[in-house]
This record gives sequence, C-alpha cells and structure tokens, in this order.
Amino acid sequence: MLDTLLKGKRGLVVGIANEHSIAAGCGMAFHAAGADLAVTYAQEQSKPFVAPVVAKLDAPIFLPLDVQIDGQLEAVFEAINREWGQLDFILHSIAYCPKDDLHGPVSECSKEGFAQAMDISVHSLIRMARLAAPLMTNGGSILTMSYYGADKVVDHYNIMGPVKSALEGTVRYLAAELGPKQIRVNAISPGPLQTRAGSGIDHFDELIEAARHRAPQQSLVGIEDVGQMAVGLVSDLSRKVTGNIAFVDGGYHVRA
Repeated sequence: MLDTLLKGKRGLVVGIANEHSIAAGCGMAFHAAGADLAVTYAQEQSKPFVAPVVAKLDAPIFLPLDVQIDGQLEAVFEAINREWGQLDFILHSIAYCPKDDLHGPVSECSKEGFAQAMDISVHSLIRMARLAAPLMTNGGSILTMSYYGADKVVDHYNIMGPVKSALEGTVRYLAAELGPKQIRVNAISPGPLQTRAGSGIDHFDELIEAARHRAPQQSLVGIEDVGQMAVGLVSDLSRKVTGNIAFVDGGYHVRA
C-alpha cells in the first residue's frame, strides 16, 4: 500500500540542496510512494549537487528557483501547468538569513537581514500558495518546514526563531483561507538534523547533542523519518488535517 499511497499525484519539491537535505528525504519518500515530482535548484552552482537526487526521483521537471529573482517562481508554475495541467502538493523547505544576523542576538538583527529572512523563509510560501491554488483543482496539500525554536527560545537559534514563528502563523492563516478549496496547509517541525542548512547555526553541535539527550526516544531524527511524515500529510490519509504543526523530533518538544 505504501508504494502506491501517492500514485497518480503530482508534487513540487522546493529546497533540495544535496542528498542529505530534508527536502531530499521527502522527495525520495514521495517517489517511493508513487508520486511524480517537479524539483528545483537554488543556484547554478548548486545544480550538480541536486541533479543526482533528481535522477533517482525520475523528475520530468527540473528548473532553477531563487525566490529572490523576479519571475523564476512564476516560470516554475508555468512549466508545471504546461507539463501536467494540475498539481496535488507542494513541499516548501527553504529558509535563509545572512550569517551576521543569524549568529548575532535578536536585538542586533539588521533591518535588511530580517527582511531577507522573512522574504525567503516565509513570504515565498505565500507566493507559492497563491500560484498553486489555481492548479489544485481537486484540492491539494501544501507543506513547509518549521522548528521547535518557533515556539520556545532555543539557544543560538536567534532570529530564525521569530522567523519560524511567522512561518507557523502563516500556515494557520493559509489553512483557513484555502480550506474552502480543499487545499490543506501544514508544517513539519523536525528535530535537529545534520544538514548543510542546520550546520549554519552557531553551536549547532551543541544543539544536536542536547536533542539526543533530551528527547524521550534518546535518538536523532533522520531525513527518512521526516519524509515518511511528509508522505502521510500530503496523502489522502490526512485529508482532514490542516493548519497543524507536526513534530518529528523523538518527543523532544514535550520536555519543559
């Protein structure tokens, strides 16, 4: 059953950086469940790291997408419309903050850094939802990635905490607005993973060790674990699940 759970569904995966990224784990899980996928890469220099993943996914659509470049997001959805004429789900797994702002205290975050972090990490989800809705004629699912630091203060997570809080709020409002069209919007909140994006956080090794010791299951999460949750949330098994934050962290979030 699992290898046909998404059979006949078509999805867009945004955020694969390499084979170890969360989006890659989700993409592999979607593919294993029978979905057809469109995949993007952020910059030309990142394309060689994404291409091997795309080859495993047999993705017929593979396009550049830097959400800061005008027209690229629209071009992706135009290609999907030409190739498929419809879309069933989206995985939004992108976030960014300039290093100086990311590693500094929230009180010293620059206006420019905050604006860029919000644009790439949050407003891009709004733009994707707006473009996806007309293609989700039979309903659909939009999924993004958050983190525990959106809800509680996590040492060294800094300005990305408020940014992820904004992302989770956006999930709830999009879920309410798109619900009448049977488009569901949810977020997954994984525990810390050894990914390129995660390694950009200051003292990341300490964060990893804290998660390992504090989580009730006393183990780290893998991209495969996140992928399995993603499959469930975009599938018809979750057709009445929307506006939720799904923790995949070995229970870390239940600790005070």
